[in-house]
Amino acid sequence: MTSTINTQTRLCAVIGDPVAHSLSPAMHNAAFAAAGLNYVYLAFAVHNLAECMAGMRALQGFRGMSVTIPHKVAVMDYLDHIDPLARKVGCVNTVINAEGTLTGAITDGLGTLRAFENAAVSLDDKEILFAGTGGAARAVAFAIVEQHRPRGLHILGRTPSRLEQLVNDLRAATDIPIQSGTLATDLTPAIAASDIIIQATPIGMHGHAETESIIPADMLRPEQVVFDMVYRPMKTQLIKDAEAAGCVSILGLEMLLHQAVLQFELWTGQKAPETVMRHALIEALQEHS
Repeated sequence: MTSTINTQTRLCAVIGDPVAHSLSPAMHNAAFAAAGLNYVYLAFAVHNLAECMAGMRALQGFRGMSVTIPHKVAVMDYLDHIDPLARKVGCVNTVINAEGTLTGAITDGLGTLRAFENAAVSLDDKEILFAGTGGAARAVAFAIVEQHRPRGLHILGRTPSRLEQLVNDLRAATDIPIQSGTLATDLTPAIAASDIIIQATPIGMHGHAETESIIPADMLRPEQVVFDMVYRPMKTQLIKDAEAAGCVSILGLEMLLHQAVLQFELWTGQKAPETVMRHALIEALQEHS
């Protein structure tokens, strides 16, 4: 275990505004310590993104960056390379600094695929419902159509422009059948037709209708898989309903964990100590509950 900060210490950080709520420092610092790496991970509230990125480029010891709201799109203008998946999704949540050359990636979607794999859930030949069309939903949807072959996607949202753009972008990227609709009018038939439900709205989040669920409990079937992107609280009302219905349920913390696992591996070139990171994440969530 490394505990000495010296001239060889490498810096990784999360940038955003705000960042005080971030659980990433707990996960990554625990992982660096467990792996015996001379790295440290900090959180920076960033208002001037241009100066921040110039600073990262200038500091050779600044190895990696997690990017969160509101900088995930704007940061792309300051990078030398952007991986193809991030380009398709239209945002970046990870930056790797290789001696002043900055590369952007997105790990949200691929991390979620790892979460499904760990739960022994196949995404191939399945009808998948996305309830919500925000950035996380985009990342997961593009990762799915790039690496799997579902029977079809049902994309439902509240904002017509965002829904239309996501559906059009996906249709340009794949020939997998995609149906679109609104959460207000098309949710019931979409739930009935779906094998996997991905909840990507803020409903059920701490401080945002925490006791509610966008998916009616009486519509859930035991053979369905339910994934809720909300991770605070750890078990949302939807997850509680899914467990009561006998569904396979995947917690939002799994997405948060596995996107961080992929970041660790991109920055260090080593396999992440996933068990250590999971423990640190759960402990941090409990402290903030």
